[in-house]
Amino acid sequence: MQLVSEPILECVPNFSEGRRKEVIDAITAEIESVPDVYLLHVDMGWSTNRTVVTFAGKPEAVVEAAFRAIKKAAELIDMRTHSGAHPRMGATDVCPLVPVSGISMEEAVELSYRLAERVGTELQIPVYLYENSARAPERKSLANIRAGEYEALPAKLRDPKWKPDYGPAEWNEHVAKTGATVIGARNFLVAYNINLNTRSVRRANSVAFDLRERGRVLRRGHPVVGEIIRDIEGNPYRLPGQFKDVRGIGWYIDEYGIAQVSLNILNIDTCPVHLVFEQAEESARKRGLRVTGSEIVGLVPLRVLLEAGKYFLRKQKLSWGVPPEELIHIAVVSMGLSEVQPFDPQKKVIEFILAEKAGKQDIYRKKSVREFVNEVSMDSPVPGGGSVSALAGSLAAALTAMVANITANRRGGEEDLPFYASLAEQAQKIKDELYVLIQQDQEAFEKVMEAYKTKDENEIEKALLEAARTPLKVLETIAELVDVINEVALKGLGSAISDVGVAANLMVAAARGANLNVLINIKDMKDETTKARLQKRAEELLQRIEKSASEVLKIVEKRMFQGG
Repeated sequence: MQLVSEPILECVPNFSEGRRKEVIDAITAEIESVPDVYLLHVDMGWSTNRTVVTFAGKPEAVVEAAFRAIKKAAELIDMRTHSGAHPRMGATDVCPLVPVSGISMEEAVELSYRLAERVGTELQIPVYLYENSARAPERKSLANIRAGEYEALPAKLRDPKWKPDYGPAEWNEHVAKTGATVIGARNFLVAYNINLNTRSVRRANSVAFDLRERGRVLRRGHPVVGEIIRDIEGNPYRLPGQFKDVRGIGWYIDEYGIAQVSLNILNIDTCPVHLVFEQAEESARKRGLRVTGSEIVGLVPLRVLLEAGKYFLRKQKLSWGVPPEELIHIAVVSMGLSEVQPFDPQKKVIEFILAEKAGKQDIYRKKSVREFVNEVSMDSPVPGGGSVSALAGSLAAALTAMVANITANRRGGEEDLPFYASLAEQAQKIKDELYVLIQQDQEAFEKVMEAYKTKDENEIEKALLEAARTPLKVLETIAELVDVINEVALKGLGSAISDVGVAANLMVAAARGANLNVLINIKDMKDETTKARLQKRAEELLQRIEKSASEVLKIVEKRMFQGG
């Protein structure tokens, strides 16, 4: 499992064309022409005459790809001849930017402003900002902006209240062809279906009404056929559901032979998937029903599964400081995500899909310990001392997490569970970061070899700097373990204290090995100032780690031989 650490932004533009594949192919070719952007899905609809495209990657690159796609759509789609079942107002009807990981909503909003300004200025397309990017409350809703659709656009552009945020505020031949575009940053939307042990759509709807924001219409007497209760203006009273940002209905799936509660979760921060699942279980139970499982339609960010795994382990009063693979497994089995069809994280989690498309697969994922040790022993310089140092550090963090987890999960330890689980969680994070550096050190060394072949001094200097930064990152990451291992040495279960000693020895060995790799890589660098800075930083980190390891070993020896 390769965890992607770079910021990831998703873009889901909707184009007003679903019948001419050659047009969509031309648009997606523009998207794929941008480095560090990866096309994830294309969904063409004939009756709607609309295509939804999903792509993701590095934020700046995604914005550039979105601009190129909007430009190409404006060239190839003529709104004057467009018709379809779906509401629309432009060739690129709506273009949301969605932060996936490593990027805040505020940053996504700023990027949406930059994209909107470019589209309005360079392409002369009227642009309205919506959702989190909206500058007026009435423009937050896409439905409000798109009211009247393309046909109402000439009048809308003349209305000062509906002046576009960017681009021309006039109806002309160019705008008549392109229509207007809606751009904004929004939260990640999860399409989520919950399976019930019934065929009854009415019962499924009842559960959906309990969950969704709109809730249900209140009636007198009978909840289905009773008279609707209305206010003095004639509007029906509604009893809101449990979750503000959830839309939902019940339906029957002939393929599965069951009814489902079909939900759109519009904000996974305020409405985590696992909490929606739990509330659905409670609602179903009240009606004599049982939730048998659920399914995620489309893709999800990794954090959806990690947060769910931690939640269910907390409920079991077990430590959640476990590897990501275990958290994902707990999430999948707890919510029954594989009930109707197998749930494969490698094909459902955005970060994993991007890692594969970017060629960043974990080359050691399927290798045994023996295979790795054998590979080190061969006459190739990679994997070498830098990778082995990173591995030693990763093992030190793994042992630290192990002792924290054993302590957290001991009988009668529920009161201290959050403290030790937190230590285990921190150690797991450090372990995973160091594991990734095993491969990065190898890749950095290979770049040095390639640079020497070019005989270009600038390229060689750049490659040596990168090769030095990788073991320095190993040192910096090991230094993060110092406080964690100290706490585990002092308070971890006494029967496992020798494992903390092994972790401390591995930690200092890894640090010394990483320091040697910093020194060997800066040796031939020409920039003396940078060399001195890197060497000083490495020495400071090494001294801190060595001091900590020495103190931890003293604690270990005292607890082993004097008790405590």
